[in-house]
Amino acid sequence: MGIPLLICDDSNMARKQVARSLPPEWEVDITFATNGVEGVEAIREGKGEMVFLDLTMPELDGYGVLETIKAEGLKCMVIVISADIQPEARDRVTKLGALEFIRKPINSEKLLTVLQQYGLF
Repeated sequence: MGIPLLICDDSNMARKQVARSLPPEWEVDITFATNGVEGVEAIREGKGEMVFLDLTMPELDGYGVLETIKAEGLKCMVIVISADIQPEARDRVTKLGALEFIRKPINSEKLLTVLQQYGLF
């Protein structure tokens, strides 16, 4: 059984791109969420020990997901993957507990570097 991994993004193409960028040897059980509400539910159900999170989503955005995780003390590690690369966005997600901020479109080399940096792979 692999690590419960949640990919939370409203774009089907972006979710698939993140999944394809994962190291093939990394044992993970992937769950997909199309918005922040689904993402929070998946985390509460234990399907998101590791979370790749978009910021701009309907219903509940990535900031709201991070605020909920913090407020409820949910146990997960979050890496934000977003096209919003403003320094303010990076600072805000870091203060809300995200490990890292990766710019979209993601590539496998960058993702591998970040996973290794945090000892996740």
